[in-house]
Amino acid sequence: MRGPIAPPQVPLSVTRADAFVDLVYDSRDRLERRWPQLSQVDFLVLEVPGFGPDGEPEAVADEETVPLGRVLPAAGGHRDRIVIYRRPVEIRTKSRDERALLVHEVVVEQVAELLGLAPESVDPRYGQE
Repeated sequence: MRGPIAPPQVPLSVTRADAFVDLVYDSRDRLERRWPQLSQVDFLVLEVPGFGPDGEPEAVADEETVPLGRVLPAAGGHRDRIVIYRRPVEIRTKSRDERALLVHEVVVEQVAELLGLAPESVDPRYGQE
């Protein structure tokens, strides 16, 4: 028999990368209710730092730590962008719940940096979960 093991609407067919993107978008949607200006920000997921739109040489400022996310200010016809790095986040978590929590914290931190606010101002539950 040839074909997919499960139909596309079944969770079995969701890849880890797709599930991670969903976590990022869930966090964005939660924050967008409180901060409507986030609808003008692009949220991107990259595998690791240094490839893609953040590949400039200054992208990795501290070579001893691997960043979990980054803010790319509007430039060159692009809107403000928030990049979340999938592999570094996945490596630091053991379960889906831990991953969801860490993704949300990283998104909150990047939004806070973009807006020039403290993470606790962006999401009052930051650091409490």
